[in-house]
Amino acid sequence: MGQGDTDTAYELIFGRAGDTNGAAADDSGEDVVVVRRTERKGPGGHPVYADDTGIVQAEISDRGEVRMLASGGHQQPAAGVEARPVA
Repeated sequence: MGQGDTDTAYELIFGRAGDTNGAAADDSGEDVVVVRRTERKGPGGHPVYADDTGIVQAEISDRGEVRMLASGGHQQPAAGVEARPVA
């Protein structure tokens, strides 16, 4: 199994401070949202992870590649998001 198949939570890291994507900024200036694995699979066949609200959703591959998924009609999923496994 790859990393994306076994991890149950990730921190999604969005851009730098000053970006407006609705995530909370941590002390490093990064916008970080914690997502947990759901029972769903994304369009690429990898697990879908979501935050507690269900608004932030991402498919994360076994190589740590992130594909943001729209959870509403007027969302434009962010690009260049990184995933960091939660210890």
